Amino acid sequence: MLCLKMSRLRSAMLKGKRAGLEAVESAKPEQKRSKKAVKEEETTHASSPSPTYHAFQAPADVLLLRSQLLSWYDKEKRELPWRTLAVTESDLNIRTYAVWVSEIMLQQTQVATVIDYYNKWMKRWPTLQDLAAATLEEVNQMWAGLGYYSRGRRLHEGAQKVASELRGQMPRTVDSLLKQLPGVGRYTAAAVGSIALGQVTGAVDGNVIRVLCRLRAIGADSTSPAVTEALWSQANTLVDPERPGDFNQAMMELGARVCTPKAPLCSQCPVRSHCHSFRKVHVKQERNSRKLLGKLDRKPSTLPDIEDCMTSDTCPLCPSEPWDDDLGVQNFPRKPAKKPPRVERTLTYVVVRPGEDGEDGEDEYLLTQRPNKGLLAGLWEFPSLLQGEKSSGMKEKRALCAQISGLLGTHLTESLFQYVGEVVHIFSHIHQTYVVHSVCLKDADTQTPTGNAQWLTGSALQEAAVSTGVKKIVKLCDSVDSQKEQTSKGGKRQKHSGTKNNKNQQTSKTKKLSAAGSGSRQLSLSAFFNSVKQES
Repeated sequence: MLCLKMSRLRSAMLKGKRAGLEAVESAKPEQKRSKKAVKEEETTHASSPSPTYHAFQAPADVLLLRSQLLSWYDKEKRELPWRTLAVTESDLNIRTYAVWVSEIMLQQTQVATVIDYYNKWMKRWPTLQDLAAATLEEVNQMWAGLGYYSRGRRLHEGAQKVASELRGQMPRTVDSLLKQLPGVGRYTAAAVGSIALGQVTGAVDGNVIRVLCRLRAIGADSTSPAVTEALWSQANTLVDPERPGDFNQAMMELGARVCTPKAPLCSQCPVRSHCHSFRKVHVKQERNSRKLLGKLDRKPSTLPDIEDCMTSDTCPLCPSEPWDDDLGVQNFPRKPAKKPPRVERTLTYVVVRPGEDGEDGEDEYLLTQRPNKGLLAGLWEFPSLLQGEKSSGMKEKRALCAQISGLLGTHLTESLFQYVGEVVHIFSHIHQTYVVHSVCLKDADTQTPTGNAQWLTGSALQEAAVSTGVKKIVKLCDSVDSQKEQTSKGGKRQKHSGTKNNKNQQTSKTKKLSAAGSGSRQLSLSAFFNSVKQES
């Protein structure tokens, strides 16, 4: 009986053990899946930006920002010629063309510089058809001095394309502007589309990048794909559907005049209540002030906490570097370090000949035309050759002399050229130094050059399609010539004047001494020396 009970107990225990093991085994896969799911959820959450921190979510906030910004813009906007045309021009084709020209000119160029160029351009080519009929030489001449010369060439190419392939009608949508016009990128298409055509789209340029990065504390590299897409998404969310062009221009105006790269005027910002950067600076300043006054520990702080991104360690929009109190809102945006410009030295020969009218005529300069592609394409310059890094310059001098001799049908040697000086000109990616030499030919009837060379007077050169660097070289040559003339004339005058003054002084002294010695009686010896001492 006892054995039977023990057997049943043992059997029950074995069954229970097996049941427990089965329960445990059946639970294990479920437990693994749960951990995996949780990990995936955390990873997914961490890899995406915090929606409540880097983005505008509340519709009320968006509406308020639009209202505040547009009210400020209506009161404070600058009166600019392209803005006036965008409002007053009823012809959609002319309006789109006019805004397109302004946006291309404003790329990498300050507003103050563009205004005169824009007015001259629109006066000469008021319609797209007028521009299409112009020559590239005329366009380059009009663009001279504005920099980034490929922009003018692309405007010309675009006008010719619209005139010949699109029946003279400018594209009517952002997508068609982007696809059909050479040199038009995402921003330019959006700006022209919103301002001229009323397309509801955001527009993100350098000024808007700065404004949005500060508003939403976006501190990662502003050129990265993640930041770029986030900024465009924000711009498209914020743009006012009723006034898209004005809103985009207001954002640009805010960045240009208030939310500036350095010394931003936060106290004048109409949307500072939405700005995470400003709030962070303000809260930190208040806390530091209370701490200095010894009030922070005595009284509970009523200052709000500074909101930060909850996933800052993995957020692609957060800065990788810590906040710098000295920079304040200028902590944003962050840009990658620029590569230093390439250093180049270019040997430049200025060849001058007397004008056709002899002494009364202007001297003429020999200029050659650059290739149609590459840096300063199609512009005119002085004969030049790039120097090697370790070159003494003799090889380039001989080669340049041979080139000029071939152009003029004469024989020149490097010994004829005199060193004038150096001119530094900075391009966006090149630190250029022109090593300038010059020669003045005596024969006014020098053979007219053929091909891509021509003689130009000094006044004609100033109006020609030449770069700012060429004008700097002319200025240097004129300055050196002027100094030589002044030195020569000044030296002669000084010598002549000095001799004349010495003679006058001696004559005056003699007369005075004679007057002192004249009279009925002779002066005493002491009186005589007193007179000489007084005159000397």
